[in-house]
Amino acid sequence: MATEYALTIYVNQQELATVVCTPEYIEDLVVGFLASEGIIRSMDQISAMDVKTYRGAVYVKTVSKHNFNQSFFNKRYIGSCCGKSRQSFYFYNDAQTANPVIDDVLVTPQDVLTLMTNLDKEADLFKETGGVHIARLSDVSGHGISRSDIGRHNALDKLYGYLLRTNLTSAGKVVVFSGRLSSEVLLKVAKLGVGIVMAKSAPTALALAIADELNITAIGFVRNDSFNVYTHASRLLGAIDQLKEESNQRADNYRW
Repeated sequence: MATEYALTIYVNQQELATVVCTPEYIEDLVVGFLASEGIIRSMDQISAMDVKTYRGAVYVKTVSKHNFNQSFFNKRYIGSCCGKSRQSFYFYNDAQTANPVIDDVLVTPQDVLTLMTNLDKEADLFKETGGVHIARLSDVSGHGISRSDIGRHNALDKLYGYLLRTNLTSAGKVVVFSGRLSSEVLLKVAKLGVGIVMAKSAPTALALAIADELNITAIGFVRNDSFNVYTHASRLLGAIDQLKEESNQRADNYRW
């Protein structure tokens, strides 16, 4: 069975949030969460981090001080349920941290299928429990890292935290995801600075609106030997030649 672990994050002795998560790669999760919330932009802004596993707490000190009671960082409880979004694109921190992605990464249709196959091969925890999401950050050749969590947003935060902790770039990378493409998933991808996200399941209308606005190629229903491309299909090699321009249909809606 999948484990639910309540982790309370304190920043400069102030309680920020309690996150329900899978208790692995906690440092990646915390760093990614803080960056996603706009509290930090790089590891240089963290002066200390102390994980108290037995307490279910992590204590972070940042170079800059924050008063969460007088800003948009309000104390809240963040559950693992995928039916309730943690945040809205209209929150101030989202507007500050989710910017249009500038990346010329390109994939072929076969790349899309291969990358999803690679994700399936690394989904050990899902195969054991059936109760977690998995996200993979990869280059087009398939080299990358995967993170699993009961919360889809946590899995993506773990990828973000890994990037920051290792000082790696997201340029030329894609995100491969096991769940559906919700608005919060697209926001996380934008904050990672990744231009292509592909998932096994369907997107939501709001997710596609965000993807369109933030220059992200959203690919859904990657199953067996087919998939749908919903936004910015120019990153898919060979797609443009097959697009049909119709006044009542999105010009970049593409099925392979």
